[in-house]
Parts: sequence; C-alpha cells; structure tokens
Amino acid sequence: MEKENIAVGLDIGTTKIVAMIGKKNEYGKLEILGVGKSKSLGVARGVVNNITQTIQSIQQAIHEAENNSGYKIKDVVVGIAGQHIRSIQHTDYISRSNPEEVIGGADIQLLIDQVNKLAMLPGEEIIHVLPQEFKIDGQSEIKEPIGMYGGRLESSFHVVVGQASSIRNVGRCIQSSGIELSGLTLEPLASSDAVLSQEEKEAGVALIDIGGGTTDLAIFKDGIIRHTAVIPFGGNVISDDIKEGCSIIEKQAELLKVKFGSAWPGENRDNEIVSIPGLRGREPKEISLKNLSKIIHARVVEIVEQVFTEIKAYGHEDPRKKLIAGIVLTGGGAQLKHIKQLVEYITGMDTRIGYPNEHLAGDSDEEFSSPLYATAVGLVMNSIENKTQSAVRKDEIAPPKIPSYRPPVDEYQERREEEVEEMESKNNTKKEESTGDKIKRSFFDRYVDKIKDFLDNAE
Repeated sequence: MEKENIAVGLDIGTTKIVAMIGKKNEYGKLEILGVGKSKSLGVARGVVNNITQTIQSIQQAIHEAENNSGYKIKDVVVGIAGQHIRSIQHTDYISRSNPEEVIGGADIQLLIDQVNKLAMLPGEEIIHVLPQEFKIDGQSEIKEPIGMYGGRLESSFHVVVGQASSIRNVGRCIQSSGIELSGLTLEPLASSDAVLSQEEKEAGVALIDIGGGTTDLAIFKDGIIRHTAVIPFGGNVISDDIKEGCSIIEKQAELLKVKFGSAWPGENRDNEIVSIPGLRGREPKEISLKNLSKIIHARVVEIVEQVFTEIKAYGHEDPRKKLIAGIVLTGGGAQLKHIKQLVEYITGMDTRIGYPNEHLAGDSDEEFSSPLYATAVGLVMNSIENKTQSAVRKDEIAPPKIPSYRPPVDEYQERREEEVEEMESKNNTKKEESTGDKIKRSFFDRYVDKIKDFLDNAE
C-alpha cells in the first residue's frame, strides 16, 4: 500500500506563526489534518530579529499542530518575505551540442542552474529562478520547449533575491526547533497558489497579500509570474497609528481595528462612539468611529498607493500587459471593512477578496477558509508538490528501547562474592572426597547433642 503524502507548511509572519499539516484527498482537494497557531515574537516586517523568541513561537505552533493532528512533524516548507526581498528580470541561453536531439528537462535544468550562478550584490542570495517564456533558435513565445528540436535554448527569467543572513536566520530557527527545512517559498507565490485560479493567472491578475508587517505583491499574466514585490508596511502600521491617534494601548488599538474599523470614513456617522476601559481605575475613553475610520483610511491609502506604483512599474498601462482579472486581496488585512471598495476607487481595477477555500476539502473547518490562512494553505500545497513525507503518525513511531536496569557495580562486593563461591566449591570437593567421614561425624554430633539434652533435663 502506497504511503500517504503528508505535507507541512510553516508561515512565519510578523503577527502570527501558523503550522499547518495536510494531505490531498481522493478528489485532489487539500484536507487539513491539524493547525497550530502562536503569537509571533521576534519577527519584525517579515524578518527575524530575535532568534530565541522566534524558536519558542515556532515550537509552540508545531506542538499545537502535532497535538491537533496526531502526527509528528519531521520537516516543513517555510514562507519567506520581508523588505529585503527584491526581484529582477534576466535572460539567459545555452547552446546545445546536438540540435538533432529533442529538448528535455535536463536542458531546462542546465539553463536554470546557469542563472543560479549569477553574481548578486554582496550578502544577497537567489531564492527562486522562475522561467517565463522560451525562445528556440530565434522562435519566440514558446511556453513548453520539452520535446522540440533546436540548437540554442533561450529563456527570460523572473529571479527572486533576498538577504542571505535573513534566509539563514530562518533556517537556524527551524533547525533549533527540532525539525528540518525541506523548502523555501516566497510568500506571495504561496498565497497565489491558494487563492488564484488558472483563468485569472492567464487573464492577468495582481495578488495583494496584506499581512501584519509586510504587504506582498505578485503579478501574473498569460499564466506566468511577471513581477513580485514586498512593501514594508502592513496591518501593524495601521494599529500603531490608531494607538498614537487615540492615545490607547496596542491591544485596544488592534481590537478597535478588527471590530469597528473601516477603510471608508463616510460610512460612520458623527455620533457613533465606542467606549474604551481606562487603565488602572482611570476614566473610560470615548472614541469617535468616524475619527477611527479617518486614521485607518489615511494609512490604507498609503499602502495601496505604494502597491499601485509597483503595478504601474510592471507596465499595467500597456494594453498588452493589461491585468484583465484586476486585483485579488488576501491576508489578514483583507478582512478590514470596505477595503475592497477603497482599492477599486484608488486603482480603478476590479477587486475581489481571495479565500483559499477553492482548494480545501468540503468538510474543512470554516476558519481555515479565511484570507488569514491563505499563505499557510499555499505552503502546504507547495509541500505536496515536492512529494515530501513531512510528518508521520505518532502511533507509527517505534518507542525508544529502554535498557534493562543494572545496579552500579560495587567492586568490593563482587570480590567477596567470588571468594565465597570459591570457598563453597572447595568445601563441596572436600565433602565429595570424604563422604564416609561425614557420616561418622554426623552420627557423633547427633550423639553429643543427645547427651547435652539429657544433662539439661537432669538439671
């Protein structure tokens, strides 16, 4: 019987860390077996800045996922983001020694390996090399070159680059948590796998993933990734603005944003007020929802405009590069009220909220189809593609062999036992040699005992 392919994704975000265990069911949908979530400590804007705290947060999420699923996690596919991520366009080619042979996977791999050797800026490392369109002997716009003939194989590539130290810090946190790192995936790519359809990728779409510390962008056209960017602002900046603007603590600011926040100030009337409990016996604080919306609106506009600048940098205004499917919003920030309308107003592009439920099995918990879990679902899908056996059932793990207890050796006691054994063996030999004497002696002894008894009784 074939072993089931259990996949694990780990989303290390700025506000939360999510460990998700899943497998493909018989219908090709993702069945979630267990999820662990912990507050992310030690991560700022997608970059690890405190190794110890990050390890503790990862261990907590992993432990919770293992308890919920009954599986033991061995390795994970991790999402990587952060302001250090950048992407470049690059074109490269190889000359084939025998043009009469058909092009195979080995030729494409050779071309990708060649791009991986590109010289980067000091301290940078290539994360992904994504082929876009191929050219064979001058013939362009070839999407699948395998099986074709040609001497010169050329391709344009989308190369994603990140800071080597940040990538290694993530790897160190994973290994110190007692698990292995089986793969790294750019977070906007993972989110796009979870929430975008193939039709949208063909038509042209911009995915905006608004997380806690960063906003990630991935642009697709003709089914190919065209542009990626990470903007170092997210939901946390909105909460900070509310905290400063309303003079309240961070926890209250986050709660206000989630429960009463809106990205469109016109929605709230002037007399709508929410009361916040005061600190340590102080008077409660009253906050106008209209003012709250104005603070949120100002920051969301700034984030969306930065993303829109990136979309224009890709060349969205060129008719051939037009994104017909518009924008898809996902991530925790996409749950903010009226954000869809605001994005449509600023960009003039059709917008929808992206939920990962399209790829999830029908009986999945409704909570996991939230945009909040889009990246985690995408990472599990990525792990399934890699065909990694990332977790095993706890009941399949053989219990460790416990050595039988042996008391500590007392050398003196050992010597005494040996001497006693030796004396006993000598006595046995003597006894065997003089059986007749023994009988006589024993008879004499009995006779002496009888006399003693007689004398005692006589007294």
